[in-house]
Amino acid sequence: MSDLPTLRESLEQHGLMAKKAFGQHFLLDLNITRKIVRLGGPFDGDPVIEVGPGPGGLTRALLESEASHVIAVEKDSRFLELLSELNSAYGDRFEVIDGDALKVDEAQLLADRKLPVGAHIVSNLPYNVGTPLLIKWLTGPWQPKSLTLMFQLEVALRVVAPVGDDDYGRLSVISQVLCDGVKVMDLPARAFTPPPKVDSAVVRLVPRAERPAAAVIKNLEKVTAAAFGQRRKMLRSSLKSLGGEALLDKAEIDATLRAEQVHPDGFLRLATALT
Repeated sequence: MSDLPTLRESLEQHGLMAKKAFGQHFLLDLNITRKIVRLGGPFDGDPVIEVGPGPGGLTRALLESEASHVIAVEKDSRFLELLSELNSAYGDRFEVIDGDALKVDEAQLLADRKLPVGAHIVSNLPYNVGTPLLIKWLTGPWQPKSLTLMFQLEVALRVVAPVGDDDYGRLSVISQVLCDGVKVMDLPARAFTPPPKVDSAVVRLVPRAERPAAAVIKNLEKVTAAAFGQRRKMLRSSLKSLGGEALLDKAEIDATLRAEQVHPDGFLRLATALT
């Protein structure tokens, strides 16, 4: 690592700046990126997938860890040459892929490289795709061992918000039904280059050992979309198209409650009843 140029030097050498269209804000302080990696570990020799590495601040910290391999998925092709410089220091342990993380099949990606399918995800997520990526990883067929993700603060708060909280919503329910999660770190806007208009936070999620069936997860998405899409209405009204009071009776949920008053376990019962 000591033989590599600093992150700022690399950016200057390649004439690169963050692109607003990609929601890019770079973490160039290796003390911060190393802390994020410590909070995300231990990786115990497992592979790690990173999305949106940019100039590679978090990537460098991951390569210093005990991860067996680090696969970085980068949509912005401007950074591919800069990131490829890490191969000289880390060889086959590191690979950067030119692609859109929303379309990547992680299970196939790992299988093609003969790596264990149980990989971790660690990422400073681009602001404009953070939520859809999280939903993909939570509800899709491939299940990561853990997810350590940086979001805008308001998104991070929604992920971990308890029932009744102002931030409690659809993202809270889906995340908490499928994972154990906690906010592990706050980062002020000034920590980034360029600084965004909002602060950020890191959330660590560990998928639960007992996972609902795929059909139940799909129904969980339907039920939460309907309930929180009309969150001011009682559930008997907001869920009318999905069965209304009959569905609520089956799930043993009070029909006069509103979405923000129902615990994630209650939404899981609704999704199961709908199945």
